[in-house]
Amino acid sequence: MHDLADSVESMEQLAAAWRTVVLDRDPDADVRDLPGIAVRWADSRFAFWNCVTLTDVGAGPGLLERRLKETAEIMRSKNRPGFLWLFEDLLDDDARAALDTVAEQAGLAYAFPGTGMAGDLLPLPEAHHPDLTFERVTTEEHLRAYADINSRAYGFPLDDGRDGLAGSALWKGGIHAYLGLRDGTPVACAATLEAQGRLFVLLVATDPEHQRRGYGEAVTRKALHEGARATGATRATLHATVAGAPVYPRIGFRPNSPIRFYGLMP
Repeated sequence: MHDLADSVESMEQLAAAWRTVVLDRDPDADVRDLPGIAVRWADSRFAFWNCVTLTDVGAGPGLLERRLKETAEIMRSKNRPGFLWLFEDLLDDDARAALDTVAEQAGLAYAFPGTGMAGDLLPLPEAHHPDLTFERVTTEEHLRAYADINSRAYGFPLDDGRDGLAGSALWKGGIHAYLGLRDGTPVACAATLEAQGRLFVLLVATDPEHQRRGYGEAVTRKALHEGARATGATRATLHATVAGAPVYPRIGFRPNSPIRFYGLMP
């Protein structure tokens, strides 16, 4: 188990950052802090904006069972699918051992893994990559390109990704969102958002045809550099997919809690 304080920070960063992006997507979104459960649900076609996470620290099997049943009920009440983000290190050893069984009993299906990461790594030098130029997201065309890169990278229909970002003033100003362009074509993207005095990295993606060339790392460095320059933040956090997990330690991030993503069973 990693330092529990880092794992708590990782969970709290999700709750804080997702409050901002979900309310940007829909000012009437379901954003609630219940006992042991944070709901951040825009009911968007972009499934990442439909989020629930558990907030208890040191939960045992009995408490975990109650929380997962309540979470599944919340998710069933929604029109569109989303995910429970579960930070494993916030459970005690007995609850972690029982997790698979308890989740199945609640009607939750394991979807994919992730890893919380953080580091006191800012400021960073200006980003460079010989293939890329960088452009900040400021227009609807930029937003559409950003959404489409994420959709292709994560396997979403293009219209679902666009539903998450279209028309957002936050993404065109309040968030430090950048595109990496190769020969004028957007091929990678990353963004940083200030959350509780830290920079939270979100929606990093590289077009599948251009992966494994360092583009994701380069555009993430750009978003961190510009976000730190604007905010003065010295610490950054993120939640990595399996594909991204090897990249971020090269920037200075250290892993903390494993994350399990769950959806409702069909």
